[in-house]
Amino acid sequence: MLQAMQQLMQRQGIRRLLVLSGEPQWCRTQAQQLAAQLPGDWPWIGNAAPAEARSLSSSAVRTLLGQERLHAVFDATQGLDVEALAQLCGTLRAGSWLLLLVPAWPLWEQQPDSDSLRWSDCPQPIATPHFIAHLQQQLAADSEVTLWRQGEPLCLAPLPERVDWQPPQGLPSAEQQAILARLLVAESGVWVLTAARGRGKSTLAGMLVAASPLTCWITGPSRAATEVASEWAGGKAQFWAPDALLQYCTEHGIGDAGWLLVDEAAAIPGPLLQQLISHFPRVLLTTTVQGYEGTGRGFLLKFCAALPQWQPLSLQQPIRWAEGDALERIIDNALLFNEEPAWAVARQDLSINPLEQAALCADPRQLRRFYALLCSAHYRTSPLDLRRLMDAPGMHFSAASLADEIVGALWLVDEGGLSAELAHEVWAGRRRPRGNLVAQSLAAHGGQWWAPTLRSRRITRIAVLAELRQQGIAKRLIEQQKQRSQGLDFLSVSFGYTEPLWRFWQSCGFTLVRVGNKPEASSGCYTAMALLPLSEQGEALCHAAHKRLARDWCWLQQRIDLPPALVADDSDPLLNEEDWRELAGFAFAHRPLEASLGALQRLLLTTAWPMAALRSHLQQQQSMVQCAAEYGLSGQKALLRQWRQEVAQALEHWDSQRCYHWQCWSRSLQ
Repeated sequence: MLQAMQQLMQRQGIRRLLVLSGEPQWCRTQAQQLAAQLPGDWPWIGNAAPAEARSLSSSAVRTLLGQERLHAVFDATQGLDVEALAQLCGTLRAGSWLLLLVPAWPLWEQQPDSDSLRWSDCPQPIATPHFIAHLQQQLAADSEVTLWRQGEPLCLAPLPERVDWQPPQGLPSAEQQAILARLLVAESGVWVLTAARGRGKSTLAGMLVAASPLTCWITGPSRAATEVASEWAGGKAQFWAPDALLQYCTEHGIGDAGWLLVDEAAAIPGPLLQQLISHFPRVLLTTTVQGYEGTGRGFLLKFCAALPQWQPLSLQQPIRWAEGDALERIIDNALLFNEEPAWAVARQDLSINPLEQAALCADPRQLRRFYALLCSAHYRTSPLDLRRLMDAPGMHFSAASLADEIVGALWLVDEGGLSAELAHEVWAGRRRPRGNLVAQSLAAHGGQWWAPTLRSRRITRIAVLAELRQQGIAKRLIEQQKQRSQGLDFLSVSFGYTEPLWRFWQSCGFTLVRVGNKPEASSGCYTAMALLPLSEQGEALCHAAHKRLARDWCWLQQRIDLPPALVADDSDPLLNEEDWRELAGFAFAHRPLEASLGALQRLLLTTAWPMAALRSHLQQQQSMVQCAAEYGLSGQKALLRQWRQEVAQALEHWDSQRCYHWQCWSRSLQ
């Protein structure tokens, strides 16, 4: 039965989904029997694959990208990794079956999902009823999805009539040919090619290299991501890692290179990408419209808007399967991958209303619009974010609406409420429980050990319809949230620092309290954290954290390549009790050097105690490798132990009684 339909699927150029729902062992047994009927590759995704299967963990599915497989099994009986599911679908060629194994249909909503450990910030797996209900609705509504429940006979969904598919024969499609013709005569410029998966973006990039008389260089988030383009380029293109390419261009220029091709550009940090583009006369950026690397529409709106001039290109026709492919349709619908059509905005009074998680998830249209806004504003939004939004605990939302259309979206998450004992352990570097990003960071890196005991909400996303930005809607969303935050001590935000973004948060009443010491890999920006106090305790925390940042800023600036984000405060250069606490945390607990930097620098200025290894690094600017070699230490861990011992000896020599007090405190609150 499966084989006869597979031959017809092959002729039509489509792929289909067969869902097996029941006890895990029943699902696996039926999947094995079905796979035995059909020759194919049959990778088996999941942790309990049969011994003879080509087994892959869900985290390893990414290694298949850029390759093709015929048929596959995805075991979701214990948990559903939707990113891996989407990735697997992208590798299946025309004529493939995907067997999806899921729990018993009526019990699935309430079954703990092991994948939730990755995104829920919970110590144990949680049930995910909202997403599973949404997924079940999509599966049941699609006439080409076959659902086989345990205890029922297998009845394959009928296959609609379709014209026979004409697979590409190694030549560019009409769409690709039209774009190639434009690019091959280009004098200069930046072109941005967006398309859904399977449309031949990477193939087109490779064809451009093969056809162009100019030297072409290729870069992407990984070499594997550019394999398809490199294959079609016929060995003519040189691959560069993005950071290595930028360094080479800065030091040596680009020589005779005429083109830079960037595959999956949305996955490369924006500041790095901007610098790369500035070196080349012609640049082609490709990115997926919507999917697990991020969203092409958000990339166009956010990144490309900052380019002086660029030209959009798109591919609509699938190359690797036929138009109207059944598997692509169900995955797009289930993971909200479809681009929402632009919605007309009525010029009416703006209303801002809170949304509870259950209500947001219960209204499919509202959910699609809310999530589409987030995708348009944050082009790294992924299926993981959808699952977090729908089912993680402690989520809160607000929507700004004109008439019935959502034009602004705010997403917050609860933080704090930890016990004083646990907060102290976080400060000491001995514990780091899940969640509480800003609250824990203030304790672990900022020195405000009590921050996680306060109750707060962190703004995790904020988005406004592109046509209505710069009209104060985002500020109104935050102001409304501020008024509705009874029982909270502060609102917080963590963001990649840019001056325009910081000016926005500052205009909303936030105070800068922390700046990370290394650029984020994802954005290329330094992480900044800011607070908006809502209570006296929140005010006290905000004041203490900001004062600490300003007091340490002259030392932090040596390590942070940023324009002055605040004025350094050097009015208190002597060691105070806060410094003693910080130094004890470094010497007798596990606080990192970066967290204790200001106090350590003040200690070195205040005392003549040798601390030779520490002075070599902090005052003489020797690297950790140089310091370790100079003092005959085996590596960085041994060097850190040496620094801690030097500080402990200096504190004991300075004031033994005070040292003993803070040593005891750093070990326990008791």
